[in-house]
Amino acid sequence: MTDTPKSSFLYVTYIRTTPERLWEALTDSDFSQQYWLGARAESEWKVGAPWRLVFPDGREADSGEITAFDPPSHLAIRWRNQWSPELNAEGWSLCTMDLEPAGDAVKLTVTHSIERAESKFIGAVSGGWPKILSNLKSLIETGETLMPPKAA
Repeated sequence: MTDTPKSSFLYVTYIRTTPERLWEALTDSDFSQQYWLGARAESEWKVGAPWRLVFPDGREADSGEITAFDPPSHLAIRWRNQWSPELNAEGWSLCTMDLEPAGDAVKLTVTHSIERAESKFIGAVSGGWPKILSNLKSLIETGETLMPPKAA
């Protein structure tokens, strides 16, 4: 038996906040729009619920389904790109977010993977996640983001 080829991206950051506050920031659609470069993460935030990321102009960037929801420690989203035909053709990916208390901070681990070797989708999210998570950290800790929203 051989292993299925896989591409993945892993990002770990520490944010000076509580797990409950970080969880709220990750699952609040209005708040997400502030750090997600203008896009808005929308869901009912429960297992089986649809999830989507919407550009400021209303186009759907990504869509999927909540596959795990364990506040305030674990969130998983079955995720597919919707705006790029090339990235969409790669199929479904999985994004997990794990929160662990770390003193006066929270360790946030984001893992985004797809069952495909040399995935262009994972290459794309590897450039986006550091910007989004840096914005999230800055917004929670200082009240301001580092990078403004993208133009539509």
